[in-house]
This record gives sequence, C-alpha cells and structure tokens, in this order.
Amino acid sequence: MWFNSETRSTTRGKGTAVELEAEKFLQKKGLRKVTRNYLIKGGEIDLIMRDGEVLVFIEVRYRQSEEHGSGAETVTYQKQRRLRRAALHYLQKHYGNHEPDCRFDVISASGNPVIFEWISDAF
Repeated sequence: MWFNSETRSTTRGKGTAVELEAEKFLQKKGLRKVTRNYLIKGGEIDLIMRDGEVLVFIEVRYRQSEEHGSGAETVTYQKQRRLRRAALHYLQKHYGNHEPDCRFDVISASGNPVIFEWISDAF
C-alpha cells in the first residue's frame, strides 16, 4: 500500500483515537491510567495502567478488518522486545531498584464501530 502524508496523518489520527477508546474501555474494566505513549529511542508503550497493584504495559493494535489477521497477531517477537526494552527503561526511571509486579497486555481493536479484544498477560 502506498502512503502519502495525508494517509499517514489519517492513520496516525485513527490510531490515537483507538488508543483513547481503548483507555476508556480498560478504565471501565477497573484499570487506572498512569501514562500514555511512553516513548524512548527504539520503543514505545501505548498505555501504562494499573490493575490493582500490578503495573500493566499495554500495546494497542488496530485493524480495519481481520481479513488478514487480528491486530494481536501483528505483535511480533521483535515488537515484544521493543516493548520490554521501553518497559525496563520506564521501571528503572520511575522505580529504581524497587520494581512492582507488572505484565504486558495487548488490546486488539478492529472494525467500525471498533470492537476490542483484551489479551491480559499476553507475553
């Protein structure tokens, strides 16, 4: 698929909108927002939330259609490594030697209107 600047900005805007909706979805499930779009060189975490005392690092993946697979299927080993690296950076920066219990979740979003699938402790 060819991306021009208009397509990229539309895609980025849709991604941001889906992340915000995913955040609301998780808040309704009882999670509390810590931060969004934690970015380091070589990695980004879409959402960081708390589920009770557990710190949750969340990757949000959106697909217009699941015809070629779900968003969750696009979280490759390489993507998981980048997420782990960003999470380690976050933990070292904010917790030092006292690391809380944590896990990695994936929100797979698809369709219009968007339907969410929450995969807790995904990897």
